Amino acid sequence: MPQVSRTTIKKIDAATVTDTSDLLATEEPMEIRVEYGPAGKRIQKNISVTMRTPGNDEELATGFLFTEAIVTDAKDIVAVTRPKKDNEGVVLVSLAENVTLEASSLERNFYTTSSCGVCGKASIEAVRTACNIPDSFDNLRIPATLIYQLPGLLRRQQEVFENTGGLHACALFDSSGKLVLSREDVGRHNALDKLIGAALNDGMIPLDNHILLLSGRASFELVQKAVMAGIKIVAAVGAPSSLAAEMAEEWGMTLIGFLRGERFNIYSGAERIEVT
Repeated sequence: MPQVSRTTIKKIDAATVTDTSDLLATEEPMEIRVEYGPAGKRIQKNISVTMRTPGNDEELATGFLFTEAIVTDAKDIVAVTRPKKDNEGVVLVSLAENVTLEASSLERNFYTTSSCGVCGKASIEAVRTACNIPDSFDNLRIPATLIYQLPGLLRRQQEVFENTGGLHACALFDSSGKLVLSREDVGRHNALDKLIGAALNDGMIPLDNHILLLSGRASFELVQKAVMAGIKIVAAVGAPSSLAAEMAEEWGMTLIGFLRGERFNIYSGAERIEVT
């Protein structure tokens, strides 16, 4: 399934009307299912339906299960498959036999949209309970001059965005500013789940020596997912929400917003940013 779709439009320029075509970011539903239980008594359950841009679907499913604390380690997953060849919108995640799932995890019947992600997080306390990353001291220090460069490095990786202007992106950089991973999606939460899923598959978590860059605003849910992955520095081109800033402070995260040119605001964790 393509990541972009072509459509016919009428382009208005003052009093001029032109028939032409345009490229749009593809948005299609994807169902995430899990298979769990002992051999001979395996159970399949629909966990989520999300509106996403096709591509990296297996990473999206893996990252979603991890950031929602349904799995806590890559070893919890034995296979990620497509149960039906004629249905590209279903991803089946088979869990190890020793993985036990709480009833509350399976009864939530998540429905996510491309705009808001999984809504209704009760509180920061709920995330504290779910997070499996140990809190630890770090000496991560990043010069402000490196932070300035990150949006330009991400923009060069946004292939579909360049065609449509309609996708969110996120990127993971190491402490020297080297781009490690980047993902795009019509949903900002999906882009981050894809990135975290890829990192989990590569054995990189916790990502406590990395910088996460978000192409838009920093919502509570995106900060929550970053916390789950152990990320210490999150920089966003747009604004953070009040709850995102509160959560970043609670978890000792450095949260940067309004990163544009050589300007940005630090909402928490200023000690990690060196300004000279």
